[in-house]
Amino acid sequence: MEKRLTISAMLFSVGFVFMLVVAVGAFFYGVQLGSERMEAKYSAAMEGEGAIDESAVPYQQQDLVSFYLTVFSSYREFQTEWLSVTDKLSRGASVDAPSAFKSLSKLAAAKAEEASSFNMQKSPLLGDAQVAYIRSMNKFKEAANKAADSGASDHAALLKDIQEGSAYQAAVTAALAGQNAYYHAMLKWAATVDLNIAGEYKTPATLSIKEWSSLPLTVKNYVIGQYLADRKELYSFYPHDLTSRVDEFIYSGQASKMKLQTMNSIVELLLNTRAVDPGDFAPNRARYYDAETLPQLPFFYSQP
Repeated sequence: MEKRLTISAMLFSVGFVFMLVVAVGAFFYGVQLGSERMEAKYSAAMEGEGAIDESAVPYQQQDLVSFYLTVFSSYREFQTEWLSVTDKLSRGASVDAPSAFKSLSKLAAAKAEEASSFNMQKSPLLGDAQVAYIRSMNKFKEAANKAADSGASDHAALLKDIQEGSAYQAAVTAALAGQNAYYHAMLKWAATVDLNIAGEYKTPATLSIKEWSSLPLTVKNYVIGQYLADRKELYSFYPHDLTSRVDEFIYSGQASKMKLQTMNSIVELLLNTRAVDPGDFAPNRARYYDAETLPQLPFFYSQP
């Protein structure tokens, strides 16, 4: 009797284990199948988004304004603080570097979240710019955390280490890509408002002063945005500030006196001599651009 119970118990145990193995296997197979289906669904959705005819997407002023208020301003607030801290470090000012970079890390996270609060993906260029700015602030956060934990007392060495780091370089590249995409979206918008403005412009490697001077303002700003993105350096001024300084340099006769023949040579001179400041566009707007097509964005109509 005891033997029979033992065999029954053994058979029951084996059967239970077998059922458990089958159930667990079925569960994981279901999870895998569900994951594959979900992945296929999102892949198809992404391919569908990638197939959007960008030339057919209308860029409206309200989209440019929404981007400015929700994404661009958040990034610029962070950038202003970052440049303020790094400028103090470069001048050897008294700065509690670990504390300053911890604050910058928290600010980057907060501003990245703010920039994510509004979906700009219906407009491809603004969607690209949004993703780039969010990626930039996340990379700045990474660079700030590393700087805060470095324990370096030499500010010059710390700043050099930050700027040579992969996180910082990725942050700058992404920020400039976002800026370039935003100014490209403005060009797209201008083309819908003024039929004399083309929505695309292929910038030559070298742009003569004559050709530069014939371009509409929104094209000039787009060209400068591309130029800054290629240069991979972070500046406190806006692309249109540099545009206005280039035009001022030409119209004042300085380019002729110095025998400069291209926009490229003027830009390099202005950047290398640090001759561009935030707000340079404002005093030149009425002087040079009164008849130009511009979206109603705050940074075109007020001092920084």
